[in-house]
Amino acid sequence: MAEPNYMLNIVGVFGFPVAENPTGVMQNAAFQALGLNWLYLNFEVRAERLGDAVLGMRAMNNFRGVNLTIPHKVAVLQYLDEIAPSAQVIGAVNTVRREGDRLIGEHTDGKGFMRALGDDADIDAAGTHAVVLGAGGAARAIAVELALAGARRITIVNRSRERGEALVRLLTEKTPAQAEFVPWQGAYCVPQGADLLINATSIGLFPNVEDAPDIDYDSIFPGLIVCDVIPNPPNTLFLRRAAERGAATLDGLGMLVYQGAIAFKMWTGQEPSVEVMRRALAAEFGG
Repeated sequence: MAEPNYMLNIVGVFGFPVAENPTGVMQNAAFQALGLNWLYLNFEVRAERLGDAVLGMRAMNNFRGVNLTIPHKVAVLQYLDEIAPSAQVIGAVNTVRREGDRLIGEHTDGKGFMRALGDDADIDAAGTHAVVLGAGGAARAIAVELALAGARRITIVNRSRERGEALVRLLTEKTPAQAEFVPWQGAYCVPQGADLLINATSIGLFPNVEDAPDIDYDSIFPGLIVCDVIPNPPNTLFLRRAAERGAATLDGLGMLVYQGAIAFKMWTGQEPSVEVMRRALAAEFGG
């Protein structure tokens, strides 16, 4: 007879604010589907207490890992034992996994996007010209992973020149991709040679569901793959308008699910059901 085990393995997210973060919905559904004695929790951690939170995590052997969200993705680097190569290039961490007593920083957002691109859209990024709208955290992660996957050219379109040019410098110095910055002034016209158009901004996120990036939608053409990082709602106005122009579309729900699935395997060593995770999130978002 097996000995009873009443100890849960804990993972979660450190952030501030964090009450509306839905990651636990899909992670806990996946744990339950596999019969794992694991629990995902949201931890509200102020910036000045992040070091204490990481120390607490180290002290509890059954605290197996954590996600990081605003404002901790960069600040956490100083408290970790190792940073994965792609996270080093990105300069931020959104997932920490435990290996014995060592805490290792990873970044799964861009990897989640790449998996959605391959598994859901059957697209190989190698040799492509990708246009990325935005230069924040999501844009940075996606652009780096695209470059490391062999994208030939990456165009960063952003309103802030300083931030956009900083991302281009990063790509030029740390990856083999050709990168360029285009100021986002008025409606952006998608170049005819582009293969991918990616909205990596928060434009269109609930509750602002009638907002869409300021681009010339007449410049979207059949054969273009148009992607959005917004998971709620999955079928954004941006994607709907692109589909009307004959473009193929890829929603942000897939990216969110796949990045969570990658973290799940890092923590547990097991493959989760991405369909269970997707259904749980879709139900949460009213889909």
